[in-house]
Amino acid sequence: MTHSHSDQHSHSHDHSHSCGHGHDHSHVPEMSEANERKVLLSFFLIFSFMLVEVVGGLISGSLALLADAGHMLTDAAALALAYAAFRFGRKAADTRRTFGYLRFEVIAGFINAITLFVIVGWIGFEAWERFSEPQPVLAGPMMAVAIAGLVVNILVFWILTRGDSEHVNIKGAALHVMGDLLGSIGAVAAAVIIHFTGWTPIDPILSVVVSLLILRSAWALLAKSLHILLEGAPDHAAPEKIRSHIKAEVKGVTEVSHVHVWSITSGRALATLHVRPEEDGMAREVTQAVELELKNKFRIEHATVAVDWNEGGSSVCSLSEPSGDSHNRNHSHNDNHGHDHSHQHQH
Repeated sequence: MTHSHSDQHSHSHDHSHSCGHGHDHSHVPEMSEANERKVLLSFFLIFSFMLVEVVGGLISGSLALLADAGHMLTDAAALALAYAAFRFGRKAADTRRTFGYLRFEVIAGFINAITLFVIVGWIGFEAWERFSEPQPVLAGPMMAVAIAGLVVNILVFWILTRGDSEHVNIKGAALHVMGDLLGSIGAVAAAVIIHFTGWTPIDPILSVVVSLLILRSAWALLAKSLHILLEGAPDHAAPEKIRSHIKAEVKGVTEVSHVHVWSITSGRALATLHVRPEEDGMAREVTQAVELELKNKFRIEHATVAVDWNEGGSSVCSLSEPSGDSHNRNHSHNDNHGHDHSHQHQH
């Protein structure tokens, strides 16, 4: 589909859409439905066993089991949030949210990371309380419930890590379950030691070890989700890599500038950039070659390429300057000369 129009700024726009299904913008990941099923099944397993752990903790008098039940309740909430994010993410784009609702998935991952930090703080506080005032624990019932919890967590973790395990939303849910799985291992170990030695301080000590492992995972998830929310460039498509690669590999390109790359959600990269052809008559050929290179080399499915004409001056990108400085310049994003925009959607 190709069309052109001009506006009051004398821009000539050429939109080239290469979507195998016409102009239907479907930004839903292929793995979305599979991820939904995994998250929903995991939620029911975690929530059901959380109730079992509450009963087991009350019967055995184990604060460790009750603490783990609280952790599982948070896991269930995280899984419910992840499922809701996937459902929202399937909503089609509209006139107000032109990229759809996929960012809900990243927001869910960010919230999961924050709640992991809260969990670590709570575990640390509970560990200190239990270490200061040890309480009697029935090791037998505690061990039985802890082993059953370990089996459930292993099953849920296995379900979540099949297929698209690197998705930020799936990864957030899996990290919650991993923390609970480690908590179950700690509860089993504590039950064994308490049964044979009667030394109850082992319970809070193992809780601290588990919390440190959760903290490491939470930091990694927080950094990844925050990077996406701040429109950070994906590791595989850094602007300088794109600039140097296009200048070296695409014939007819003399300059590449204003390269901006970001992700809507995990694995969904977009980019905008300006290119200057050797001759203005090569503009269409050059932009098509650049779009193809971005798709094949950098996995960028939606590229917007603007052409800087040779008879015009060099454009200035206001995003490259402090916000106050842009108002002191007499420019409006290359408005003083014509350029050609080529938009490509690859699905």
